[in-house]
Amino acid sequence: MTPAPIQSLLESRALLLFGRILLTFMFWTSGLVKLFDFQGGMAEMSHFGLEPAWLFNVLTIIVQLGGSLLIIFNRAAWLGAGALAVFTVLTIPLAHPFWKFEGETAFHEMMVVLEHITVIGGLIVVAILGHRGARR
Repeated sequence: MTPAPIQSLLESRALLLFGRILLTFMFWTSGLVKLFDFQGGMAEMSHFGLEPAWLFNVLTIIVQLGGSLLIIFNRAAWLGAGALAVFTVLTIPLAHPFWKFEGETAFHEMMVVLEHITVIGGLIVVAILGHRGARR
């Protein structure tokens, strides 16, 4: 039996919105940084060998901000979650190839990859819950 105060929190629309905002925090903040510092975003794309840098920066901004907004406002949350999950998977070999490093660097990059995998799990849950909510 769930205690009444906890049940009230779990049924709160405000807490659900807050959770969606927090889950997507790393994406929409990154998208905003790339939008407002477009040159910096392009430098990041070039650093990872993604050319033309301007195009990859624009696509990244669209995926990060668009996917986040779809999840936050629960409009086709499955699409936003799927786009962000695929994006996150793709960042692993591009930005965090821990298998190419040794020692502390390899360990750090592997921890980042494990965090990315955890976020992907959260995005899967959001997609499922968004779909279930849409059926009601």
